[in-house]
Amino acid sequence: MRVLERWDGETCDALVALHAQKSSDSVLRFHASHPDRPVVVVLAGTDIYPVWAGTPEATAALDAATLLVGLQAEAANAVPARFRPKVRTIVQSATPVRATRVQDGVQVVTLAHLRPVKDPLRGLEALELLPPSLPLHLVLAGTGLDAGLASLARAGAAREPRFRWLGELDRKASRNLLATSHACLVPSRGEGGANVVSEAIASGVPVIASEIPGNTGILGRDWPALFPVGDTAALARLLHRLVSDDSFRQALEGRTAALAPLVDPASERARWRDLLCDLRLLPSGNRTV
Repeated sequence: MRVLERWDGETCDALVALHAQKSSDSVLRFHASHPDRPVVVVLAGTDIYPVWAGTPEATAALDAATLLVGLQAEAANAVPARFRPKVRTIVQSATPVRATRVQDGVQVVTLAHLRPVKDPLRGLEALELLPPSLPLHLVLAGTGLDAGLASLARAGAAREPRFRWLGELDRKASRNLLATSHACLVPSRGEGGANVVSEAIASGVPVIASEIPGNTGILGRDWPALFPVGDTAALARLLHRLVSDDSFRQALEGRTAALAPLVDPASERARWRDLLCDLRLLPSGNRTV
């Protein structure tokens, strides 16, 4: 296996392309050169949120693909109906990070670069609706890609002692921060299947999330800690309940533990092995039973 930014004629038995929009040129050139060889296109976030709005080239890439991979169970619903039979779901896996939760109150973390689609300051807005006596702390980590949001984050940290914006963290520091928190807040307006959700589940950290397919496709539509996109008051109620209702927090932890097999690396490998068997790139004896 080789990992390349684009296909430029290298010899291979199959092409797996990440991101239909950005990889459409490689997909179409490979398919034109080797129409008998399989092509797999992985649907990235910006391919499918909130719905498929692909360029003609990206749509042609889906036509050329033998199979498509969605990173959560609702991804197939975002592409045109004629492509849905091609879609396989392979949830991104993560390895657990074990750490002691912070002891001073309840810490909720949002790991997201500051850009509008991530709605990264929704937690701050909800926090400011809650009584100052509530022992809740919100930490935001991510690069300030949007200058306006970065300015608002700095102002929020200056006026609200329970809120911190840490800026960009490396992967290890981000995962350690997540593992020491009591919950992970994913307030996005659109996701293809956020890896941070998998990482939270792997480390046993409950997720509070906006009710979008990119989240419910992993957590399930009956997840007890969902809130409507952009609904600050509903999020504030969930945060208050997380802090004040021990049975709610314990139930969330139990539901999170039940999802752990979904994000186990062995499960992701097995799904890819099944896909390669179906493409006849591996002998059928390698299929997971």
